[in-house]
Amino acid sequence: MLGSVIGMRCPICTGPDDKVVDSRLAEDGIAIRRRRECLGCGYRFTTFERVEEAALTVQKRSGGRESFDRDKVVRGVQAATKSRPVGENEIERLAAQVEESMRELGPVVPSEKIGFAVLERLRALDEVAYLRFASVYKEFSDLADFEREVGLISKSTSPKA
Repeated sequence: MLGSVIGMRCPICTGPDDKVVDSRLAEDGIAIRRRRECLGCGYRFTTFERVEEAALTVQKRSGGRESFDRDKVVRGVQAATKSRPVGENEIERLAAQVEESMRELGPVVPSEKIGFAVLERLRALDEVAYLRFASVYKEFSDLADFEREVGLISKSTSPKA
């Protein structure tokens, strides 16, 4: 909807009146990009409109709580996929999927659920990265832990040609 909006201050003259000259979906549809023109000085600027997400809290194993941090998921997956054929876009998509699935569970989610959601998606993305992440997340202590996990992967995946 194009038209005038009152209240968005111009970054140049700080005038309160502007008009929207163009609106488009941005960031894969999760934001709206608006080009605006100040009615006072004519300066054009861009604003983004996003839905403000409800807070998502993680219930830690220790009993403590902290805010969900998507970057923490990204860093963990980056460590697991280091030197693997997995791109940053795939990692960001995985983290976004994990966050979305956690939001569906409610405002407070156990950290275990987050870890398992990451594992589930990593398994489909890269089995080596899955094993790396699992070894840290599941606190592998010896070779038998790796062997057990490889056995689980082998049972659920078809052999490579």
